[in-house]
Amino acid sequence: MAHSVEFAPRVRKEISTLPRHDRERLIKTAMALTDNPQPFGCKKLKGRDTYRIRVGDYRVIYEIHDNVLIVLVVRVAHRKEAYQ
Repeated sequence: MAHSVEFAPRVRKEISTLPRHDRERLIKTAMALTDNPQPFGCKKLKGRDTYRIRVGDYRVIYEIHDNVLIVLVVRVAHRKEAYQ
């Protein structure tokens, strides 16, 4: 079954400030989580119920809610700022 991808309001603002090329890559990668919420290269973050995937110098941090088939993107940021 396919999951749906939702973006937190904060994430929409973060994405809108990025350069167009990076923004398109991040959205495309996040939308690919519908078919496989844990693709090769994803990593579960310690101490949290979140996962991260790398997209160039940026990180997409997200939660998986299997009971309602939703992937909630909670943070998109440059790698230096993503874990703060």
